[in-house]
Amino acid sequence: MSASIPNVRPAPDQVLVDIADYVLDARVDSALALDTARNCLIDTLGCGLEALSYPACTKLLGPIVPGTIVPNGAKVPGTPFQLDPVQAAFNIGAMIRWLDFNDTWLAAEWGHPSDNLGGILATADWLSRNAVAAGKAPLVMKDVLVAMVKAHEIQGVIALENAFNKVGLDHVLLVKLASTAVVAQMLELTRDELINAISLAFVDGHALRTYRHAPNTGSRKSWAAGDATSRAVRLALIARTGEMGYPSVLSTPTWGFYDVLFKGRTFAFQRPYGSYVMENVLFKIAFPAEFHAQTAAEAAMTLHARLQAAGKRVDDIAKITIRTHEAAIRIIDKKGPLANPADRDHCIQYMVAVPLIFGRLTAADYEDAVAADARIDVLRAKIACIEDPQFTRDYHDPDKRSIANALTIEFNDGSRFDEVVVEYPLGHKRRRAEGIPLLVEKFKTNLARRFAGKQQQKILDVSLDQARLEAMPVHEYVDMYAI
Repeated sequence: MSASIPNVRPAPDQVLVDIADYVLDARVDSALALDTARNCLIDTLGCGLEALSYPACTKLLGPIVPGTIVPNGAKVPGTPFQLDPVQAAFNIGAMIRWLDFNDTWLAAEWGHPSDNLGGILATADWLSRNAVAAGKAPLVMKDVLVAMVKAHEIQGVIALENAFNKVGLDHVLLVKLASTAVVAQMLELTRDELINAISLAFVDGHALRTYRHAPNTGSRKSWAAGDATSRAVRLALIARTGEMGYPSVLSTPTWGFYDVLFKGRTFAFQRPYGSYVMENVLFKIAFPAEFHAQTAAEAAMTLHARLQAAGKRVDDIAKITIRTHEAAIRIIDKKGPLANPADRDHCIQYMVAVPLIFGRLTAADYEDAVAADARIDVLRAKIACIEDPQFTRDYHDPDKRSIANALTIEFNDGSRFDEVVVEYPLGHKRRRAEGIPLLVEKFKTNLARRFAGKQQQKILDVSLDQARLEAMPVHEYVDMYAI
């Protein structure tokens, strides 16, 4: 005879409570965090504007039912679409992630915290337009920046010690979680409703990482974040109706997240929620490449110049050794044929071969036309990765958070170039002074892809002025990106 199952509804898991209390009560007073969030905003939107040049991305955009226009709906920057906040979040989220060029966070789990902007901006714009229509005050862009800081923090702090990739789950789980929490706060949910919303995000279905790895690497990795952040908006709206939550969604034996999806482990935390993640986030400035290869691509650019100066050709190369960190080997050390752009931008050998041959690495270099150059695969076959344990330790060190790669070229005649080591990528906090002016230039380049000069300048004048941007109503800022 079996024992009866206890049916006393428990108190919410502490993880849910901590997220809810942080979102509701924490003040973001860090000038560094807010300034970094502004830079993150413009960089992320710029990445979305560049993605609009790629039909593989734009074919997924627009309303679910063609021709639908939502009165007072959220607008999708750089497009004519005005949509419900759920579909707008998908559109914006897919755009900004498409080219793998927005910010990055590297720890036990990897990810791109600015993916949350899809849900944040869509919801804030929708709320602002409806507030104005009802004669009320709209949200301002500081509300967006604060939400970005908090979403970055939730996603990034959980990622520090908890490797969802090791159980086969994709990091967009954390986008769904963080977006649900901050969007729920923007929707003015009560504390209990917000905890319910967070529980709904955990109990939801979660994406597998298989679309990021051989032999199935594919373009879903470019719209997975859009899917996650739009799902978050949907779940927050469901919780706003008073729909119940599931308080022990993580800890319930047998049926909870920990037992079903996390091999029985509970989450570990290195630090409380604050503004650490936004302050230390990694910007992708130099190359649209998976972040573990950013320093490798930079080293390859240096070696390209040395090849030219020495009068040598890539055909003269016998072997290239990449001394790297464990995460890079696990994610992007890839041999064999590469089937599509999504496959290529997650192959460190490809991201080294292209700059060595051409002296560049752009989004277009992952397309079939460039990949057809036979020299790339010949050179890829000569590249080998080895782990440096110190690089791996420095990668996880909270005071360093390096993403080091070191390249050595050996030639057919037995000679070699001295090793080129790059520990910190251009977008790292330790290289902010060098990187931010280039990030602004990247934004200017992306604005010029979609807008005439007068409109570009109007956007720049506001976007580069912290106080003016923070005070601007959200819908007025988004309107500046209208086509």
